[in-house]
Amino acid sequence: MAGLKLTSSEALFERAVQIMPGGVNSPVRAFKAVGGKPVFIENAKGQYLYDVDGNRYTDYIGSWGPMILGHSDERILEAVVKQIQKGISYGTSSALEVEMAELIIEMVPVLEMVRMVNSGTEAVMSAVRAARGFTGRDKIIKFEGCYHGHADTLLVKAGSGVMTAGVPDSIGVPKGCAKDTLTAEYNNLESVKALFAENYNKIACVIVEPVAANMGLVLPEKGFLTGLRKLCDDNGTLLLFDEVITGFRLKADGASGYYGVKPDIVTYGKIIGAGMPVGAYGGRKDVMSVVAPLGNVYQAGTLSGNPIAMCAGITQLKILKDSPEIYTYVDKLGKRFRDGVQKVFKEYKKQVNVSGIGSLSCIYFTQNKVCDYRTAKTSDTEEFAKYFTHMLSKGNYFGPSQFEAIFISAAHTSKDIDKTLEDITEYIVNSNSNKRF
Repeated sequence: MAGLKLTSSEALFERAVQIMPGGVNSPVRAFKAVGGKPVFIENAKGQYLYDVDGNRYTDYIGSWGPMILGHSDERILEAVVKQIQKGISYGTSSALEVEMAELIIEMVPVLEMVRMVNSGTEAVMSAVRAARGFTGRDKIIKFEGCYHGHADTLLVKAGSGVMTAGVPDSIGVPKGCAKDTLTAEYNNLESVKALFAENYNKIACVIVEPVAANMGLVLPEKGFLTGLRKLCDDNGTLLLFDEVITGFRLKADGASGYYGVKPDIVTYGKIIGAGMPVGAYGGRKDVMSVVAPLGNVYQAGTLSGNPIAMCAGITQLKILKDSPEIYTYVDKLGKRFRDGVQKVFKEYKKQVNVSGIGSLSCIYFTQNKVCDYRTAKTSDTEEFAKYFTHMLSKGNYFGPSQFEAIFISAAHTSKDIDKTLEDITEYIVNSNSNKRF
């Protein structure tokens, strides 16, 4: 309306939409699925985000997972400041890369060799190429609703921002790029068996999020991951765990340790850099030995093993390794949140599906049990948008999509969780909707 003064966030967004697609540098930051305009964050500390207008939010995205210790941990900041004084980027080998690789392998026993990259997308793209090179096969199996980054090969029935946008695939991806990508149903071993039968001796790898954290949060049903391991063994196929979300968050050795299933390759994202732009892939030594310069699968990166990212990541991983009580604490808070959500919705006779494991959670606005992409899509996204808007107005920052996970950090407190539960209660009480979601 004429005469009304824009907030600083609104003013920034008006500038941003003129020079950036949608005014954002990643679709998951846009508020397209929930209405309104994104807030612009100025700084972060502990469990809180502070926007350019001075508003404080309890943060439940944690930079989409890596801030398991909370924002601006003093130990990490101190280590990074010291490293910055030594140089920001070398473009050469450094001792920090070796230390990081040794630390990751020590913490995750299924790994024998590791390669650093610059993002989770790059890690997955490179791991799939290594799997194809090792097996001499072209086809891969992925699962509906599992997001593995925006590489052409993997943008087929993906989750995360693609799900939010309502498009199953991306234009601009040639059909030929995705012709060897086969799609199965998450938690449905029969769908995987059928693809193996139809493509005998042609499948290089099965790639899966062991906990599907990009269509909300869908847990693997009993026997699903072990079933995938057996199918891969029976068919000479590699099992690739995408642990960009679960790695070092679900447990110190990730989902592979939590579920006791040994993948052949594992991929990681920015948690190994304490939130810095970094990723990694690793696995069996014979598989990783196909990667250049040792083998003929080419993959390179000028900034791979960046000293700042390595320094930050080493500091965070050492803290997690030496302090197992952190996992006990964040898991306890996660359970407190989920139990509280279920209690309050049940009390007011509203039906939702609350999913979670450890410090990861999701509230689905649906009556259906969510076990795969199809059931996740039964969620009432309009109701979620109303819920999101209310929660943001009360100082709770969740991902602006029904299909994003909720992350809790070691900086959160029981008081934070209880305040958020009070805000959820207020939303239900004040809701004008008569719909039983």
